[in-house]
Amino acid sequence: MKIIQFIATCALLVSTTSSFGHENMPHHNASAPVAKEQKDWGIAGDAQAVRRTITLRMNDDMRFTPSHIEVREGDTVRLRAENRGKVLHEIVLGTQAELAQHAQMMQKFPGMEHDEPHMAHVGAGRRGDIVWHFNRPGSFDFACLIPGHYEAGMTGTITVLPRNR
Repeated sequence: MKIIQFIATCALLVSTTSSFGHENMPHHNASAPVAKEQKDWGIAGDAQAVRRTITLRMNDDMRFTPSHIEVREGDTVRLRAENRGKVLHEIVLGTQAELAQHAQMMQKFPGMEHDEPHMAHVGAGRRGDIVWHFNRPGSFDFACLIPGHYEAGMTGTITVLPRNR
């Protein structure tokens, strides 16, 4: 009987560790070169090209403030995510379809390690930056994909206006 209790305790500890593993993920070194991969919503930007910083506040009400931002095609922007809550949040840029798919993966594998230039994981009381070059016009999205947060409505939109308007 004690062996069964020991195994159950170990299983519980392992599952608890993996559930909160997201907060302890490796994050890219700010001084290390960023891998630039063209996405539908743009490409990682260079910090020296930033001409505008947009602060997005996050709280435990599972909302971003503001929840809609507007930029112009060709802008390199610093998206500064400020976590004013008591739990880990993140901001991930993407299309609605890609964010929904990623959110489903996070539900299945909450400890999944991932770190890309289009995302920032932000601990309670901290802030994180994404430097992004919006080189394609259109409507794109951002969300917190921590399990339960996306489903609670922690999402927002980005409108990238064409250069000539």
